[in-house]
Amino acid sequence: MAGKVFFSVTMSLDGFMAPEDVPLDLVFTPEGRSDPRARRWQRKWSELQAWVFPQRWFRENLKLGQGGEEGADNDALRATFERTGASVMGRRMFDGGELAWPEEAPFHTPVFVVTHTKRDPWERPGGTTFHFVTDGIVSALDQARQAAGDRDVRIAGGAETIQQYLEAGLIDEFTIALAPVLFGTGIRLFDRVDPDRLALEQTRTDGSSRVTHLTYAVRQR
Repeated sequence: MAGKVFFSVTMSLDGFMAPEDVPLDLVFTPEGRSDPRARRWQRKWSELQAWVFPQRWFRENLKLGQGGEEGADNDALRATFERTGASVMGRRMFDGGELAWPEEAPFHTPVFVVTHTKRDPWERPGGTTFHFVTDGIVSALDQARQAAGDRDVRIAGGAETIQQYLEAGLIDEFTIALAPVLFGTGIRLFDRVDPDRLALEQTRTDGSSRVTHLTYAVRQR
């Protein structure tokens, strides 16, 4: 039986999943990081994701060293990884990751990149191979489902790609880690989603001292 299609992201209390867009070469290259826009982006991103960095599973998966926190947050990260048989992402997320990820990319499964540019598959150590899909989000999802088998497919991001899958009615459920930070401006998770087309059912809530994990099933109206 095919698995579910889901996404799992961190969101600020005022609804943003990322700071404002800045050029990738500012954020992810040593030459650009002294730029005030890059410093602001990094500060806001670090505040949003602060709950992730201390977790034992995250540290071990990225080979940052042993030890770390255990509990609801660590369990959420591990469960997301374990259920995922393949991922789909947009080209901008991939371009940023190509600059920032370690040589052993942190997915360890096939990843399908929605893009307009043809490119041969890019295999990384540790089981991650990036496949570049030029014929749309449905094709990328079909290929990811086939690769995932009976495991789930994660729509990894960014926001525009998640919104496209929501608008197409292709998301079964999602989890938000609601962080106690305020952005004021940035990239909203649900900006381009028609609220009249979707109905949500809250299915689970888990909290910690750092974030609240909210899980919703998605239904078409």
